[in-house]
Amino acid sequence: MLKLIIGVKGTGKTKTLINMVNTAVENSHGNVVCIEKGVKLRYDVKYRARLINTEEYFISDAKSLYGFLAGILASNHDVTDLFIDSALKICENDLAGFDTFVSELDKLVEKVGVNVVITSSIPTEEASETVKKYI
Repeated sequence: MLKLIIGVKGTGKTKTLINMVNTAVENSHGNVVCIEKGVKLRYDVKYRARLINTEEYFISDAKSLYGFLAGILASNHDVTDLFIDSALKICENDLAGFDTFVSELDKLVEKVGVNVVITSSIPTEEASETVKKYI
């Protein structure tokens, strides 16, 4: 299942994501992974979640983010939940690339059966039809 949480800056997307990560950690019988740009979630996400800073792996566009996530899921079949904070920012605010990323990720998520939640700073009225499918 793929779910997007979108809205303008300051609407509580990251706070909602943190709560979802911590709930998943408590309820999952597998591994919970949280991807972020930078290290702002370090003290908010429970230590049992695998917190990954995309800057440490030189991820700077939608294609590299997709490849990174596919690699995580291919190498660890115990991942049950995957969270990505500020995904559009990780994709360098490339809306077309982000749409492609979301579509491709949805196919992968369906195939491997993992729950994915993504936050992105996109005003709801400006969201593409692709993005709107996952809100």
